Amino acid sequence: MEYTEGPLWPSLLAPEQQGAEELCAVAASGVRLTFADGRTRLCGTSGLWNTNIGYGNPVIARAVHEALLDASYLNVFRYENTYARRAAEALVEVCGAETYGRVLFSTSGGAANDLVMKVARHYQALRGESRRTVVVGLRGSYHGLTFGGFALTGEDLGQHVYGVDQRLVRHVTPNDVRELGTLLARQGPRIAALVVEPVLGSGALPLTEDYVAALLRLRDEHGFLLVADEVATGFGRTGSFFASQRWPAAPDLLITSKGLTNGTCAAAAVVVSREVAAVFGEAGAVLTHAETQAGTPATCAAILATIEEMRRLDAVAAGRRLAARLDTDLARLAEDEPRVTGTTGTGLFRSVRLSAPDGTPLPASQVPGVVTAVREAGAIVHPGPAGIQLLPALTYTDQELDELMDCLRAGIGAHFAAAGGYA
Repeated sequence: MEYTEGPLWPSLLAPEQQGAEELCAVAASGVRLTFADGRTRLCGTSGLWNTNIGYGNPVIARAVHEALLDASYLNVFRYENTYARRAAEALVEVCGAETYGRVLFSTSGGAANDLVMKVARHYQALRGESRRTVVVGLRGSYHGLTFGGFALTGEDLGQHVYGVDQRLVRHVTPNDVRELGTLLARQGPRIAALVVEPVLGSGALPLTEDYVAALLRLRDEHGFLLVADEVATGFGRTGSFFASQRWPAAPDLLITSKGLTNGTCAAAAVVVSREVAAVFGEAGAVLTHAETQAGTPATCAAILATIEEMRRLDAVAAGRRLAARLDTDLARLAEDEPRVTGTTGTGLFRSVRLSAPDGTPLPASQVPGVVTAVREAGAIVHPGPAGIQLLPALTYTDQELDELMDCLRAGIGAHFAAAGGYA
């Protein structure tokens, strides 16, 4: 098929794929997407981790509609608005008011990571520790593609090409306490914050209980802020409302986006502990960060409605039940399909690892072929290291999960059947 480039320049899509009708969505409902080629496919990615309770939720849609009619545009840029106040109160409650006290609104996970780096450095300066400017992330992590978040992202995605400044960023291997301890021994007095995803988004790699315990202990010993980037893991994705709520102690800052509005608005939030917020308040300090579209009525109405719908649907419990079934289904897939070398992840945040014919991990160049084959079989999945990622909605039915697994089996089989077993 011949593709032609149109005015739209889509993100992270190879030029030869741009303009393809099978990649141009026209509608979404429930857990299905309809494309310009006329086909409807099951969504196995929750719309990039966003639509945790499915597409087209009428309660969220009405809340946004009413906010646009009643208040149109209001901001939190040298002003406040009642929608943002209510949304901030709801987020503090759902995150844990015993720990958290304030909310900063942003517009994306990447921008929120930029904001976190500012908060951490400003906080340390207010405490008289202006040397603490280094922010530490994990190798293999993903924190967005804005310049701050891109610097913190622990994958090589061409940061050097774009001149991303990583001089005040360090990366350590996830779940390696010794390596982190070595870094802290050498540079501890310079480290402002450590930012971690409870489950690394790129490879669906969960942090171990021992590693989390070490993070909390080292935070207390060395004085850095601990940040949980829950852009992907929040809103029930891993079995609790936020993954860090299962930690022995809470992080100092929590980032949420994606599921925050069920994907309906460009929104993110940084939820700040009472202890950190108090340092700014007591100093009378103004944080230099603001975004024109952050904390608007439509966005905040979507946040409030999403939280209400999560509760009404008992979505977190539903997600746990579905995850238990997915455990069984993925174990059976690994037993039955010789190309599946294993699975990683937790809850409804999973990665399926595949092998090449010689037994080595599937090369990155072959992963798009698997994604395409699964799409042709009827489901949308996300590429991952040496395989694909599955992120079904918390509200999937048993029948929809069966369908997803059938599409996955068919797609993997079709891909490796091509060209004598290696496409």
